[in-house]
Amino acid sequence: MKKRVLVILVFALFSNIFSVMAQTNPEDIAMATDEYQDSFYESLKQKGIENYDKAIVSLEKCIKLKPNDAVAYFELGKNYLSLKDYGNAQSSFEKATQLDPKNKWYWLGIYDVSYETKNYPLAIETIQKIIPFDEEYKDDLISLYMISNQYDKALATINEMNDKFGKSEDRDRYKMQILSQGKYQNAEASNLIDQIKKNPKEESNYIDLISLYSKSNETDKALDVAKQLAKEIPTSEWAQVSLFKVYLDANQADKAINSMNIILASSKIDSKIKHRTLNEFLIFTNKNPQYAPALEKAIGYFDNDPNVDVAKEIGKFYHSKNQFENAIKYYEKDLKANSDTDRETNLLLLDAYTQAKQFEPLTKRAMMMIEVYPSQPQFYYFAGMGSNQLKQFKNAKTVLEMGLDYVVDDAKLEANFNFQLGEAYNGLGDARKKEEYFLKANELLKKKK
Repeated sequence: MKKRVLVILVFALFSNIFSVMAQTNPEDIAMATDEYQDSFYESLKQKGIENYDKAIVSLEKCIKLKPNDAVAYFELGKNYLSLKDYGNAQSSFEKATQLDPKNKWYWLGIYDVSYETKNYPLAIETIQKIIPFDEEYKDDLISLYMISNQYDKALATINEMNDKFGKSEDRDRYKMQILSQGKYQNAEASNLIDQIKKNPKEESNYIDLISLYSKSNETDKALDVAKQLAKEIPTSEWAQVSLFKVYLDANQADKAINSMNIILASSKIDSKIKHRTLNEFLIFTNKNPQYAPALEKAIGYFDNDPNVDVAKEIGKFYHSKNQFENAIKYYEKDLKANSDTDRETNLLLLDAYTQAKQFEPLTKRAMMMIEVYPSQPQFYYFAGMGSNQLKQFKNAKTVLEMGLDYVVDDAKLEANFNFQLGEAYNGLGDARKKEEYFLKANELLKKKK
């Protein structure tokens, strides 16, 4: 913002004749007398070699000769500004505006002073007087609103400028900063809805509105906008969000899969929408298992997703449906793609192995996890239970006795350990120990009730 103003002021100094908004450069004047002319050019010469004090003396002579000469006051203000004498600089520029209030350059002098002194209320007041000469200075006004935390006025002006001149990188950055504060999102949503009504073929407004709704977790509203976009611009990637749902509801699986793959591959579409799309297809695939290969491909799009372990979540979905074989497949996929020793995923996998009666991989993985988490009793329990099922009773006894030492304030788990120890001793032919552990397990369960 500030740089542009300085360039204009310097340009104004060294130009002889040019017109902006039908105005005359302050230095493009006829000299009244030889003495005035000599003093004025002497001031320019001294300013050019940065002798600002001498330039001021020469300009004061000019003002004595022509007391109502706005140009001399303007030049005087610039020299005071170079000396950082802001009070005299502002007074000189103000005098110039009083003598010629329709000259943009004089107001820019006051603006320059107000910006340098961080007098933002004065800067805003001054820039508003410059805007009638050049509306693009509203970009400077936006910057001033942002600096002074007047975000509501900044947002309104940003939308006005975007509507009239198109978007800009700076305005987009400011808007993102403003909208990070939730209280302004309703106003922006209303603005975008109005923009869509005015120009229904402008895709960016739909996308901005969808993104706004997604960030505020208003996914249903985001999908409604995507549906409207699909109607107006069917070729849009975002339109596929709506088309996917239409195809899925119509049981047009091939078309739905094509739309889903476009959605998941898109760099433009919000991750929340992608997750919702995958979840809807997961539910569809559960009822139509012949489309499982398409689900496998879809999951691949989330391999580098830092926010959600998609394979694990799908495993949990199948787990909840008692489809343990499918749950195992996705838990194993998640462990392979991420951390093979993730505690939660391994416990889920071990439970799925148990339910699916896959005792060999159960025992092998549980023993591996004991090495990683030597104080976690759940892994000892699964290893012992799996060993019992494989009739490896001696190993079961050893592992269960070790793990039991780590059980604290968990009566159910302690009871399960005792049941499995009873099974191990039963397999080893020790009937007395078997009854002892079974009895203890029953007592623990009674206490829990």
